[in-house]
Amino acid sequence: MSLTNASPEAAAAAAKTASFTLAALPASDRNAALDAIHDALAAARDDILAANARDLELARKAAADGSLSAALVSRLDLGKKGKFDDMLRGILDVRDLPDPLGRVQMRTRLDDGYNLERVSCPIGVLLIIFEARPEVIANIAALAVKSGNAAILKGGRESTESFVAISRAISAALERGPVPNDAVQLVTTRDAIAALLAQDRHIDLVIPRGSNDLVRYIKESTKIPVLGHADGLCSIYLTASADAQKAARAVVDAKTSYPAACNSVETLLVQDSALLTVFRDVAAALAAAGVTLRCDPAAKAIASDLVPAERLLDAVPADYDTEFLSLDIAVRTVSNFDEAVTHINAHGSHHTDAIFTSDTAEAERFMDQVDSAGAYWNASTRTADGMRYGFGTEVGISTNKIHARGPVGLEGLTIYKYKVRGDYQATADYGDGEGKRPWKHEKLDI
Repeated sequence: MSLTNASPEAAAAAAKTASFTLAALPASDRNAALDAIHDALAAARDDILAANARDLELARKAAADGSLSAALVSRLDLGKKGKFDDMLRGILDVRDLPDPLGRVQMRTRLDDGYNLERVSCPIGVLLIIFEARPEVIANIAALAVKSGNAAILKGGRESTESFVAISRAISAALERGPVPNDAVQLVTTRDAIAALLAQDRHIDLVIPRGSNDLVRYIKESTKIPVLGHADGLCSIYLTASADAQKAARAVVDAKTSYPAACNSVETLLVQDSALLTVFRDVAAALAAAGVTLRCDPAAKAIASDLVPAERLLDAVPADYDTEFLSLDIAVRTVSNFDEAVTHINAHGSHHTDAIFTSDTAEAERFMDQVDSAGAYWNASTRTADGMRYGFGTEVGISTNKIHARGPVGLEGLTIYKYKVRGDYQATADYGDGEGKRPWKHEKLDI
């Protein structure tokens, strides 16, 4: 990894050149690079956490005067909840995954001695633009190296000290191996985003990680394909047949285990016949966890003797379109399944949504009809995570309907190419006319 002050065009061109070398390295070299990155970060833990503490001090002051959101401050803290250790473990998890490159996905005999294959390969050069979340650098570096992609990273100024400390450790690790340093770059030039987004000649995919405004700006400002999501507005549909105690525990987990995460639940849809039963347990559990409930009249009437008055508010229409990223949840009563699904598809962000029910048919119908990257039955929305899916780590969550959707790990960072092996065949010799050879199109074992 290099800390570069080069122009955006020069950085992108260097990354493109490095990507060709990286794509051709054997899996053993790429895995060895991940071992080196892991060890370098572990050795630099104290320096990295000290740098992160300096960022946090400034960020908290900015949050106090209203110039930075509390959610960003929460995402910035690398020392809490074992986040540093998770970052290190994610690198080794990625190392231990099968090599995603060179996998034959399809093999066809066009004719004797004339074979077609579809084979997985890297995308090329990734541009990752992110706010806070200093662990993103290690996540992206690991996934990029393993998948054979070069990566250019541009972080927000609120995390500068952390980014630089992590980048120095990774750079020192890569200098000792065959992975080109320019294959992973941290751009330190201020105001470089617009210029980087213009490098469609060299950059193949943009992955934004940050606020809604940042993601929308990027999608509107580049010709380069963008993989990501602007909102994490996740919902849970609570039905009357749900197990009350289990549902309460899962809803509390989905809301409180990390409220600033994009997979935190923001809206609770309650079947009207569940108001006097399951919802009471859920509302009491949320109240005990310090959550503020923004309820419609029917739900508020039931929750009024379970939730302290200061944490029980009247919902307004905007609440059902809000990603709170805090200990707040919007509650709406629905009369039936169709109303719940219609609400989710209209107001959600197509990220992750869940149904809590004991009815198998209802659950399967929900998972088929909800238009989201993740559709769950009796599971916390917080499950939407690359590490929890077994991907090692992730570059982000995609709500796009392109080659990658949901948590994007190694597979989502590969594409494919077609390889043909022949014996100087000319296509003019094939067809239906006299003297022409027919195409065989025989499917071969992979």
